[in-house]
Amino acid sequence: MSTINAGDTAWLLTSAALVMFMTPGLALFYGGLVRAKNVLGTVMQSFVALALVTILWMLIGYTLAFGSDAGRVIGNLDFLGLSGTSAPHDLAPSVPGQAFMAFQLMFAIITPALITGAFAERMKFSGYLLFLALWSLVVYAPVAHWVWGGGFLGAGSLGALDFAGGTVVHINAGAAALAAALYLGRRRGFGTTAFVPHNVPLVILGAGILWFGWFGFNAGSALTSGDLAANTFVVTQLGAAAAVFGWLIPEWIKHGRATTIGAATGAVAGLVAITPASGYVGFWGALVIGFAAGFVCFWAVNLKTRLRYDDSLDVVGVHLVGGVVGALLTGVFASLAINPAGADGGLIQVGKQAAAVLITGAYSFGLTLGILKFVDALVGVRVAEEEEVAGLDLSQHSEVGYTLNERGATVVHGERDVSEDIVVVVRRELDAWIQSREAGVRATDPPNGDRAVREESGTGAAAAL
Repeated sequence: MSTINAGDTAWLLTSAALVMFMTPGLALFYGGLVRAKNVLGTVMQSFVALALVTILWMLIGYTLAFGSDAGRVIGNLDFLGLSGTSAPHDLAPSVPGQAFMAFQLMFAIITPALITGAFAERMKFSGYLLFLALWSLVVYAPVAHWVWGGGFLGAGSLGALDFAGGTVVHINAGAAALAAALYLGRRRGFGTTAFVPHNVPLVILGAGILWFGWFGFNAGSALTSGDLAANTFVVTQLGAAAAVFGWLIPEWIKHGRATTIGAATGAVAGLVAITPASGYVGFWGALVIGFAAGFVCFWAVNLKTRLRYDDSLDVVGVHLVGGVVGALLTGVFASLAINPAGADGGLIQVGKQAAAVLITGAYSFGLTLGILKFVDALVGVRVAEEEEVAGLDLSQHSEVGYTLNERGATVVHGERDVSEDIVVVVRRELDAWIQSREAGVRATDPPNGDRAVREESGTGAAAAL
């Protein structure tokens, strides 16, 4: 008979709150990276996931992911509508079942929210809501079951190691992000316009919140408050710290400067990579994994302009690539001395990790394309061209993020200082663009007044490199 441990319960509920806080942090991180006319639309995509995924998780998502196993591919309907969740789950016998359910809910929320960075500034809100609901149930829940819920990738079957979500969260979201970026196509002005982050302090604040919440993300996945949680906490910090320099060093060499956005993006890359390994590796392994992730992700992000796909906020370069780096290196540095429930690193374990990476990536990419095609046929996924020019804030939500002129402040648009309300600016530029279209003249200058730049001039996530 299970015995509830008060310390374990307190730590898991605290960790659940930390992971929940990561989604608003992601909203700020992404919101600062986009242009000012899209900040609310971008923030809303993360914020609404907190509500919609919660309801779906309660109704059916949780039981699909963590119900008793059915053929090692999906969970049964034991917990439909959260019935039967008061008793401890077999995976977490020392805490109430509802605490375990709530903790796993927060992972289900942030995973699809991560994908939004790939199609930032161009997806319809109605299409996004339908996509979010379908993806959560058809992609996230099965993959979570495969790895954590008794499915064919996890312990007792293939034996791939994923302590806190390298495959379930990051590779899953990263592969979906690649599918979404390819399906929706490039933003208007891609390759000729500098999509400059409009609020870098917001980016740093968001990254700091993500880093803070990641201690719950990783250390909470120990599901107890003992030695394993403590080790996981420490290696999470080490992985993130090493990744900052793994990014900044090549950035400094390539561009002659180290950027704040680069530091923030490097930290996130390190946190992504240490996630699957965090419960299995020691201190030196964490440093190597973190530095490798920062270094590899820097070059992966720079590669996207040559491949000509518009992953707006570098979800593929950071979460997919970082997740792959972390998953494979988990197979190298894992140690039974750290976690007796894991495995020792070696060639066989690396092979198991690679198999999990390929299966998860292929499933997520293929199903995401199918979902997008279905949603597109039903309600559409991409905003109209004039709505993209106006920005998602106005076209999708009839709001603006900033009205600064009332206090004598200045709205900065590209190379110009505009001491008018941003609504007036956007509407005036939209009218001019529409008139040029009606006159049959191709508008060569971007509506927001940004100069065309060489593709290789950007640095960090969100610049059109």
